[in-house]
Amino acid sequence: MAADIDLTASATALRAGLLARRFSAMQLLEATFARIDALNPRLNAIVAQDREAARAMARASDERIASGNPRPLEGLPITVKDAFDVAGLPSSGGLPAYRERVPTEDAAAVARLRAAGAVILGKTNVPVFSGDFQSYNPAHGVTNNPWDESRSPGGSSGGAAAAVATGMSAFELGSDLGSSIRWPAHACGVFGLKTSWGLVSTWGSIPPPPERRTPRNADLMVAGPITRAAEDLDLVLQVIAGPRDAALLPGPLQQPRTRTANGLRVALWAEDPFAPVDSEVSEATREAARRLAEAGAIVDETARPSVRFSDAFEVYALLNHAVVAYGLPPKVRARIQAQAARFSPYDLSHQALQARGARMTPGLYHQLAQRRIAQKRQWARFFERFDVLLCPPAPVAAIPHDHGPDIHARRLGVNGEPRPYLDFLLWASLATGADLPALSAPVMRSREGLPLGVQVIAPFGEDRTAIAVGAMLEEAGSGFVAPPIERP
Repeated sequence: MAADIDLTASATALRAGLLARRFSAMQLLEATFARIDALNPRLNAIVAQDREAARAMARASDERIASGNPRPLEGLPITVKDAFDVAGLPSSGGLPAYRERVPTEDAAAVARLRAAGAVILGKTNVPVFSGDFQSYNPAHGVTNNPWDESRSPGGSSGGAAAAVATGMSAFELGSDLGSSIRWPAHACGVFGLKTSWGLVSTWGSIPPPPERRTPRNADLMVAGPITRAAEDLDLVLQVIAGPRDAALLPGPLQQPRTRTANGLRVALWAEDPFAPVDSEVSEATREAARRLAEAGAIVDETARPSVRFSDAFEVYALLNHAVVAYGLPPKVRARIQAQAARFSPYDLSHQALQARGARMTPGLYHQLAQRRIAQKRQWARFFERFDVLLCPPAPVAAIPHDHGPDIHARRLGVNGEPRPYLDFLLWASLATGADLPALSAPVMRSREGLPLGVQVIAPFGEDRTAIAVGAMLEEAGSGFVAPPIERP
């Protein structure tokens, strides 16, 4: 029976199979282990496992299901991004110094998953300190993209996206500061939700380093689900939303504005001179809008929030680099800070913004906070006229592995022209700087057969509106397709 389980089905469908007793949690887990044994040596997505602990959880899930008392995620086998602490599992954050670190307490969102019955079987690979757009590190090596093993699955939730895309995990818990959920989801052809800031506790995640944690979520940092179906995002979000204490129930999530594309008000922002995008990526964004329009949505290709892209990016980038610098070793942070004097305060190059952000002062932080408040108000006014904004999730599709030591020397190929590697931050900045929810949803494939997605930005607190639009795209013919590694 276990051999008949479709491990690339949605988590919702797998849950229905468990509750209908078509297969047991133990059978589902063993089938998942067999998938991991077959595929992970090629992908290196999963970097730590405790199979006996997972089997004990699966047995307990089967007992609960048999007694008629299943929890919301009962028996679903999952992996967790190695940025999050999982009690009893090595939790390195990609840092060699933490390779043998085994926490005794779950991260807040992990505790909620465990309490909901998820069977946690292992951890997935990340870049060092979750600070790159590819998933590789000296502790655990390089993760490959299941669509093309010569390419990266993205980062920092790259191992997570690869595991979900190949059925090695029913769903994943990812984190997002600079598109770390959205970019890997786009690169691997799955769904990834950057949640509204503060909706999900990020306590117990790296960054910041474990010894410098604060009860409050770091600015911009969020946690969110990575799944194979839009309905799974909703299933998981209702579990992980809420405060640090897993025993406290979250408040009710805001209902989506609509569940049908008919009359949906869509703004389309497919390209912008400030943030060049490869033509295939912008075409996928336009295709998503076309499919929604065919289903009855009202699409406006000229509407924009009253926020200059460059201003939104500057505010976001300075805060982003400050958050990352906070957890760096003092000598590394000082070296970056020392470069700030070389740059004009009006220089928006990635090197300048990194140095200025690392040298964040209370005065600059206050100034940025005031600019963010103004930008958030402008976004709120925009969403009085529109339900969602569609834009690219990243400037390119999945990229070839490039582990050059100088991140500023790396380049992306955008329409045949070299662009700075840190351009990955540009389209991420719109939603992240304003704390808005943003969904990366699969749309189509490139000429080379790589996944191409769209970013769906929704109003603050209306995460389920973004999810609902993801479901509309599925109904319109977009959605998850198993990568070639899965095909006979």
